[in-house]
Amino acid sequence: MASGFSFFLSFCGLVALLVVVPDLSSAQYESIYCGKDDCYDVLQVDRSSTTSQIKKAYRKLAKQYHPDKYKGPDAGERFQQIATAYETLRDEETRRDYDYMLDNPDEFYGHYYRYYKHQITPKVDVRVVIAVSITVISLLQYLHGWQRYGDAIRYALITPQYRNKAKQRALADGLLNNLKKGKKSKEQLRAEEEAVLRRVVEDSLDIRGGYSKPKVQDVLWIQLVLSPYFLVMYIIWFCKWQWKYRICREEYDDEAREYLTRKKLGLSQYKWEGTPEDERERALERELWIHENFVAYKEEQELEQKAKLADNSKYKQYRRYMKNHGAGRISFIDED
Repeated sequence: MASGFSFFLSFCGLVALLVVVPDLSSAQYESIYCGKDDCYDVLQVDRSSTTSQIKKAYRKLAKQYHPDKYKGPDAGERFQQIATAYETLRDEETRRDYDYMLDNPDEFYGHYYRYYKHQITPKVDVRVVIAVSITVISLLQYLHGWQRYGDAIRYALITPQYRNKAKQRALADGLLNNLKKGKKSKEQLRAEEEAVLRRVVEDSLDIRGGYSKPKVQDVLWIQLVLSPYFLVMYIIWFCKWQWKYRICREEYDDEAREYLTRKKLGLSQYKWEGTPEDERERALERELWIHENFVAYKEEQELEQKAKLADNSKYKQYRRYMKNHGAGRISFIDED
């Protein structure tokens, strides 16, 4: 008796599910696509209609039910429903997902995921996004290069060493002789002199490294376009290097010595060019590509740095403080 009653309850539950689920599914989809309506019925087309037929039907209905012409009580809602149906069916991927929902109404979560994925995902070609991003980066890179170059020029103009040399060259070339002609205020004379000295500095000063004058070929776009060329040139250079110095055992020339020294010190081309010439010469003379020489060079650099710190008054105060109080306390160190 008990088993028969439990079977009856199970049978009733199964029937209830079969009855309720279709109603539940229709209620679940009221907020996506065309809601309770069929997008194909809204546009008066069927599932076999082509994209051009759907577009033609949309134009006809949009013209017929436009709020400026159709004055029914549901004018706005009707026009919005037509637009929603068209947006759903004109895109092939969205239409495919909608057709799948019609054929498989029970997959609630999957349909919601696919619907909102289309709503949130930007409808822009990824290639366009990448191209715009590279363009923006290239522009910022070029403008930043000019800013750094301008900082270097301004630094040279306020540094007596470079300013005096620029003024001497300007006087030798007669560039400052005509400044005092005519009635000019002190501000005008100063501005004209600064402009002349700036031109002299730009023409005469050899600025290398990260503050050098920017070049168009250094921006990201040009580098990417020329990357196949650079790759081929690198392969050629690598093969020549291996043949010349690894197989034939020839002595390193000046360019090779400079390359090996720069790599051993971990410097980029820009940083190496920005290093003072006397420091570069000393590094080349030490033949740092030889491991023993490099180790000795690093030890000398560390000793030199320690000697500089030992002569620094604030560093002496810090060492005394650490010796007397340790690292567990915080206090201000008086300025000298």
